[in-house]
Amino acid sequence: MKALVVDDEELARKRVLNLLTEIDDIEILGECSNGKSAISQINKLKPELVFLDISMKDMNGFEVLQQLNVNPKPVVVFVTAYDNYATKAFDVDAFDFLLKPFRDERFFKTIKKVLSISNFEVQENFEKRLQTLFEVYSKDRKTTKIPLKLPVRQGNKTVLLKPEEVIYICASGYYAEIYTQNNKYVLRESLNNLEDFFKNHGFFRIHRSAIINLNHIKEIVHSDFSEVDVRMQDNKLLRISKSNKKELFDKLGI
Repeated sequence: MKALVVDDEELARKRVLNLLTEIDDIEILGECSNGKSAISQINKLKPELVFLDISMKDMNGFEVLQQLNVNPKPVVVFVTAYDNYATKAFDVDAFDFLLKPFRDERFFKTIKKVLSISNFEVQENFEKRLQTLFEVYSKDRKTTKIPLKLPVRQGNKTVLLKPEEVIYICASGYYAEIYTQNNKYVLRESLNNLEDFFKNHGFFRIHRSAIINLNHIKEIVHSDFSEVDVRMQDNKLLRISKSNKKELFDKLGI
């Protein structure tokens, strides 16, 4: 079975690709880092299996599927970091749903399920199931509430952080450092996923390695050589990338 992996997070793609190398019955065709390239590669390479991230920067996974022009259709395994896309809708033979971070055994269970599906089953049910997913997704976008708290495991307890408590978030290797007024929390999560989690709560990504809460900005600092920093309520200075400066200033009315 020929497979393609689509995810805008490099680490997430590499993990799936590494797991697939352990399966003799699957041939890896390649990887895509955004929805546009995924549409092109799926139409060109005609994979039989696609691991598809739902939430990407340029488009979502459903929009990718809507623009496919291939026959036969691939088996699609959806991958996402947050359980807010009506997961029960994916509990069907030709589709599965991997919720990040997933365990290796959960991944291999999905593969076993995929390999047991005949091409006839896929073709007979694909369009019907796909239409159902689009309908559920559209309804889900209107009715699903954004999670109000971010769970962060700290030793033997889990702290539930409200968005308004978070001042800013910085990348640190494979981890994210989440700063509140009095504490710093470390979470093994990508800034892409955290950006998606907080996007409706007044947060903005000022740099590839920093997300800030706009409500906690103290002042804008104009440095030499046209560089600009933002000073947060705890007096931390964070650099604003040139590519994000205009959009940030627009949001702040500057």
